[in-house]
Amino acid sequence: MTRSTTGPGAAPEGAAPPPATGPRVVVSGAGVRYGDLTVFDGIDLTIQDREIVSIVGPSGCGKTTLLRSVDGLTRLNSGSVTIDGRPVEGPTPGVSMVFQHFGLFPWKNVYNNVAYGLKLAKAPKERIAEVVPEYIDMVGLAGFEKSYPHQLSGGMQQRAGLARALAVEPQVLLMDEPFSAIDAQTREVLQFELLRIWETRPIAMMFVTHSIEEAVLMGDRVVVLKGRPSHIHEVIDVGIPHPRTRATLKSARFQEVTAHVWDLLMQDVIAAEREVG
Repeated sequence: MTRSTTGPGAAPEGAAPPPATGPRVVVSGAGVRYGDLTVFDGIDLTIQDREIVSIVGPSGCGKTTLLRSVDGLTRLNSGSVTIDGRPVEGPTPGVSMVFQHFGLFPWKNVYNNVAYGLKLAKAPKERIAEVVPEYIDMVGLAGFEKSYPHQLSGGMQQRAGLARALAVEPQVLLMDEPFSAIDAQTREVLQFELLRIWETRPIAMMFVTHSIEEAVLMGDRVVVLKGRPSHIHEVIDVGIPHPRTRATLKSARFQEVTAHVWDLLMQDVIAAEREVG
């Protein structure tokens, strides 16, 4: 693995620096295999509090599997994951995941979908009544509390999924290609909405995506997975300060990092697509 030397992006203006209590998430020597297939092996990675780490790599390299391992949904065959120093052995309090295909309950309206995690955690009714409207409003769904998923656009459904994940006030937010199932214009809107929310309440975030541009826009660091089994080929410090805006997409640093990641992955992506075809 190689690591670039450029410093990471600055913290959001006015935000306190990350606490010096050690990393929020530590992945050490992690490996997963299914039968004779080893998906990834020897993964070492740390995520600090108030840091967004993007994960990119060719199809089939184990990006989602790595995320599910951090969430405790997939068991490692080797190595370990700890969150705040505690081993992950199953779904962990303080960790929320936003899935690619929304994951909303079709028989629940927006309010009850957003409230689901809090109810599961047996939060008091008063707390639910206070928190749920706050997060519905935060993601721009005020007025749609009684609407059901089939009455919402794809972007609105993903906003509801994000509100549900945030309502439990996690320390770690895991994003599994959250915007890949929606149109390009809505995707860009939601990217900046998520950054706006994170800049207001920064937490540790892992963001898996197939889009290199999205990885660079969202991440303070970009982790590039390559190989069979996959491993961390390089970790790139993006070096773009917050807050990020549409002007970020035109900056020289954004173009530089995007081109570098593409150079690392181009041949692997082409090979993976040929195998799928």
